[in-house]
Amino acid sequence: MTCMQGWSTFEAEMIEVVASMSRGPVFLAGELLECLITFTNPMSHLSTSASSEMLAWASAQIHCQFHASENRVALPAQGAKQDVQAGSDTVLIPSRGERGQCMLDTPPKILFCDLQLDPGESKTYSYSEIVPTDGPPSFRGQAVKYVYKLTIGCQRVNSPIKLLRVPFRVLVLHGMPEPPFPQDEEVAPSNPFLEEDDGGRRDGQPLDRALDMLMINTSRRCAHLFNITNMRGKVAKFCIFKTVYRLGEDIIGTFTFSEGDIPCLQYSVSLQSEEEVQQQYQRRPGQSASITGHGRHLESCLHTASSHFSLPVPLNVTPGFSTDIVSLRWRLHFEFVTAREPVEPPTVLQNQSEVTVWMGAGHVDVDTFSWDLPIKVLPTNPALASYVSQFSGTNSINI
Repeated sequence: MTCMQGWSTFEAEMIEVVASMSRGPVFLAGELLECLITFTNPMSHLSTSASSEMLAWASAQIHCQFHASENRVALPAQGAKQDVQAGSDTVLIPSRGERGQCMLDTPPKILFCDLQLDPGESKTYSYSEIVPTDGPPSFRGQAVKYVYKLTIGCQRVNSPIKLLRVPFRVLVLHGMPEPPFPQDEEVAPSNPFLEEDDGGRRDGQPLDRALDMLMINTSRRCAHLFNITNMRGKVAKFCIFKTVYRLGEDIIGTFTFSEGDIPCLQYSVSLQSEEEVQQQYQRRPGQSASITGHGRHLESCLHTASSHFSLPVPLNVTPGFSTDIVSLRWRLHFEFVTAREPVEPPTVLQNQSEVTVWMGAGHVDVDTFSWDLPIKVLPTNPALASYVSQFSGTNSINI
């Protein structure tokens, strides 16, 4: 009986806090983040030990944590200054217990003061904040990591502060050229089923405007032709119709080997990101960049007149960006294996009815060479990226 009373007492001292980003866990910098935060007293009013629960206050704010690899990044020494409040568990520090340093945060917003919840009662509060535009994108690289979180702090009277963190992803759209039309013209085609706002525009929202610009700048197509050669002559002609892509798009290219003089036995195309620490922060002089592969197409192409490849840009990778400490660039990495001598194709007689098996040469002297083609990778619609996000946009805690 004593054990049951103890359990009831524990239940009576619990408030459940649930935070949920209804739009999803991915946002563009400059977009409005909205989160619903619900506080519930889970005790039933029929319970003999049921009682009202009190919270002194709750607040919420966004912060970005920065962590650098000591093996690759040499950061300036931090001063010996220490916040006298940092060690107190009654002072709200959203990054308390987190790895690295807080490089960006928004002012905290008070959700309430002196909240009383009767047994079975819930109250929901709405938090909204513009995702800062002066920060980096979310990124987990080999040298640095940038991680965004929404932190909700709440406290009972005379108790330590409890923190509920909801991680989310930030995409940064920067360096976009202005569209080739006046700013007061419509960007998207007119839709008669959409209501116009007071200003007569349908694309007035920052997110809509950014996505319109993104679509325009990644939809332009123009054939880019390259002659692939090595020291012995021309291998092939390569064609690609654009070099700027959104997350989730397919990169498509074609090879024409019939225009080459040198037999190509095999080729491969890899989508790669290149993470480079800025020179002043490199741990070692001349430190090489970190190369990460995100997809590869490999094909044997001897006696092939033409070929093509298709490589998708994953939705969960980080578009190119640059900060004071690190830069991320994208490229297509090509590797070719060519024969040093002509390779005779199989001979098929015009009226031959039987199947002919062609045996390739047992030994071929080859050359190998590679080539890198820089490309740009830009963000996509955050709602689309949310489908493959590692974050759920929801988290909870009991206090």
